[in-house]
Amino acid sequence: MKIKFAITILFFLFSTFSMAGNADQKHTQMIMVTSSDYSSPDAKLQRYSFKNGKWQPVGKKIDVKIGKNGMSWGIGLHKTPADAVIIKKEGDGKSPIGIFKLKEAFGYEPFSAAYPYMVMSEKNHCVDDINSKWYNKVIDSTKVTKDYSSHEVMKFKANYYRYGVVVDHNPNSVKGAGSCIFMHIKEIPTTGCTAMSESQMKEIIQWLDPKAKPLLLQAPKSEAKRLMEQLRNL
Repeated sequence: MKIKFAITILFFLFSTFSMAGNADQKHTQMIMVTSSDYSSPDAKLQRYSFKNGKWQPVGKKIDVKIGKNGMSWGIGLHKTPADAVIIKKEGDGKSPIGIFKLKEAFGYEPFSAAYPYMVMSEKNHCVDDINSKWYNKVIDSTKVTKDYSSHEVMKFKANYYRYGVVVDHNPNSVKGAGSCIFMHIKEIPTTGCTAMSESQMKEIIQWLDPKAKPLLLQAPKSEAKRLMEQLRNL
């Protein structure tokens, strides 16, 4: 019994340490997405709010889908390990690993939320042509000089982008490092985004608070602790 009790205490202390934060935490909302390994397209999503000096879970953990080929290290607020070999590339079918700011939410029609929200139309494109100056940007195609041959239309017949949030992956639009990463609606694995049901996506948008400067922390379980340690210094 003493051994079991000691193990329980150690687990509790580890959990508290791993989810602790900086008392002056600038970002006070976080969405954590974790998969079992680098190649799985299935993941779990848990929301957190930073209160009383630590990250505390909000709501229930939900099942989500990520890239059909799993995850690879992306570009965000984190430091990519020097020994990382699975690096995000355009068209790899992988969701990015790391810590990322969340940009505006979006959808096909107006939606009541405190978080910045953009109504998309067929003229809104997200450019994934690596040779375009608009690479990795959501643009109004009627207001720019079109220099791209490949893009995603941000409003189409399927409901995939009926509600979503832009993930600030590859913020400086490094050529070929991956583009057009969102959280959105879908029931099957994606080409690099994080997907869930419509009701779950709407709940997240309504929960997001611009004053909290929300983040997405996304990783295989083996890398989540390393990223949590970096989170304290952001």
